[in-house]
Amino acid sequence: MPIAAQSSQLSSTETLYLSGLSLVCVAVLVRAFEGEGEPLVASLALSGIAFAASYAMIRWLGPTFIKAGLKGRDLSKVNNSNYIPECMGGICAVVYLLIIIVFIPFPFYKDIVVATSGGGNRDVVMNVEFVQQGRLLHKFPHSKLASYLSAIISLQSITLLGIGDDLFDIRWRHKFFIPAFASLPLLVIYFIDFGVTSIVLPTFLQPYVGRELFDLGILYYGYMSAFSIFSPNSINILAGVNGIEVSQSIVIALLLAFNDALYLLTPYPHPATDSHLFSLYFLLPFLGVSFALLIHNWYPARVFCGDTYCYFAGMVFVVVSILGHFSKTLILLLVPQIFNFVYSTPQLFGLIPCPRHRLPHFNARTGQLEPSVTKWEKDKQPRPIIAAALRLLSQLRLLRLKEDEQGLIEETSNLTVLNLWLVWRGPMREDRLAKEITAMQAVLGLFGLFVRHKLALLIFREDNLNIRSAV
Repeated sequence: MPIAAQSSQLSSTETLYLSGLSLVCVAVLVRAFEGEGEPLVASLALSGIAFAASYAMIRWLGPTFIKAGLKGRDLSKVNNSNYIPECMGGICAVVYLLIIIVFIPFPFYKDIVVATSGGGNRDVVMNVEFVQQGRLLHKFPHSKLASYLSAIISLQSITLLGIGDDLFDIRWRHKFFIPAFASLPLLVIYFIDFGVTSIVLPTFLQPYVGRELFDLGILYYGYMSAFSIFSPNSINILAGVNGIEVSQSIVIALLLAFNDALYLLTPYPHPATDSHLFSLYFLLPFLGVSFALLIHNWYPARVFCGDTYCYFAGMVFVVVSILGHFSKTLILLLVPQIFNFVYSTPQLFGLIPCPRHRLPHFNARTGQLEPSVTKWEKDKQPRPIIAAALRLLSQLRLLRLKEDEQGLIEETSNLTVLNLWLVWRGPMREDRLAKEITAMQAVLGLFGLFVRHKLALLIFREDNLNIRSAV
């Protein structure tokens, strides 16, 4: 019997736990709405519902996806004859979008009460002059709602790209720049509502420039557009073993949520509180759907997440960092992805042959993963300068290189962090590789936050975490 058929139904224990979780979350949601909205509590409740819905739908829809042709074999297993469903990240993305749409009334509940004659003010008789002014809607924070809606539009756009990629297997060079178009709603709202394009110069540069702030102008929007291209693609590039796409995204989201909490737990009202609450409203449901997917995608994977999840996860990080105004913090959390991209560029841009898939090689005899390699024919050797660079990387232990007796290159390991880790650590089981890469992501991310809030004071006068409100 195929694996997918065995796992398509929820067990009685799973049904009981998911039903209980959903009922508790619905009760919390109703209670929050009966109060004053309490958007953070509502977001937590909706995140629990998102987890339960994603978990159940991934199991229920697996056979349907296989019948539709969205299926694949896990090549890193001894018995890989059974098909398992692909593109299950699309389910998580759709559930996530529905959840954050349902969430819209909660962060604006108090404003709706103040700005309208409804929402708890039904006994108040409005004067004619107020009715003519649009029911006091001039007091409603339209800019915040516009930011929220622009984020939803960008996430919907990137989800369509991911589903299209999973369905039609779009070539890398054709889809690389599409996330920039998905980010346009974010950039427009940023220009209208915030519009800050200045950066703080390090203290050692300020005497030479004669100012503390340097205005990048339109280049700042170019930077944010490039960032929106890099983030979704960087999650997609660092892939190839069970659970690694989802686990790295969960680590980044948890670190961003921890960074947000630092601004919410200050003993004084911080001016950036609203921005970091905005970030949490998007991160909490994302964690809910991601944990549900990770349970199914972890070793041994019962489903594949597909490119949809990678693009969707990367765009969530872009949304919260741009509209939350902390893109530099996100860069520090994406150091492994940045290194992986830079390390991969010789293959990505054709300087070195790049196979269709560069995932680690599975040795069926040992049951372990080894670095996958690119073969070099004797009559198709790399150019002298590239050969010299490959030998230098080999000496620095950044590459595994094999030469014949004549000094001709026979094979080189593929340039990804996963293969490099196997070069350093030796062959290992797939689940152990995923755990070690995830732990590396977490350690470097925590160090990035330490750099952001502590070491940054060595070159900047103050950290914005310590800025007190002027009130």
